[in-house]
Amino acid sequence: MFAYYVHNLSPFLVRFNEHIGIRYYGLAYALGFLGLYFGLRWQVKRGWLALTKDDVVDFLTAMIVGVIVGGRLTYCLLYGWETTVHDPLSIFYVWQGGMASHGGIAGAVVAIFWFARKKGIPFYVLADATALCTPPPLALGRIANFINGELWGRPATVAWAVIFPDAPLVNGVAAPRHPSQLYESALEGVLLTAVLLVLRFKAKRAGTISIAFLAGYAMLRIVGEFFREPDAQIGYYFGFVTQGQLLSLALLAVTGVMAWRLPKDKY
Repeated sequence: MFAYYVHNLSPFLVRFNEHIGIRYYGLAYALGFLGLYFGLRWQVKRGWLALTKDDVVDFLTAMIVGVIVGGRLTYCLLYGWETTVHDPLSIFYVWQGGMASHGGIAGAVVAIFWFARKKGIPFYVLADATALCTPPPLALGRIANFINGELWGRPATVAWAVIFPDAPLVNGVAAPRHPSQLYESALEGVLLTAVLLVLRFKAKRAGTISIAFLAGYAMLRIVGEFFREPDAQIGYYFGFVTQGQLLSLALLAVTGVMAWRLPKDKY
């Protein structure tokens, strides 16, 4: 027999009082947007993207608004509907957590479309540049989820299972669970980054990277959801499908339509 690790990490990197401090989740977002800035600047230097330094800053601002608004609204409407109906102002309670990655992606697409049209840049050129920078922030977000002790996995007996004190009891005891947050970090972050980098150095057609990102994220999210406990307030659809998987299937379908109608523009 062996002892399972009992999660006891603090969600704060630095804590000023009970509710205020520098949280790892917020830090993950900050580092993610900072990575987007430097990732775009790197692509500008390589000649993959025609943006000035000021353009990159303006685009980053649009992305911050799009991702946060899209992620928060989607979470409140799809994952926290009851709370949102009874207290609409809870949408603004961002310090309580609650962001949906599918909504963040949708918000990012809106921001890309708006900025590309404003600057006269081909949509897929800007979308590809952004998609290439996206998996690392996803990885950081999932690591922050693990540190927060949230979005835990399903009960498991693997040697690396973790006991999350806040997770529901199983047969009256705290059961070890898959650290699915770390699985998703590796799949949606590390693996997807490697795939997109290889494709970017070989791709000739604009849209290849963004389509690959959306399809790859959707498929890897579906895989990761098999290890993740569904949200308690939602549970399973049809007895075995999670909401995350349904949203990913919808994203995969939309990506298929995008790929079918992808223009033949080259870089």
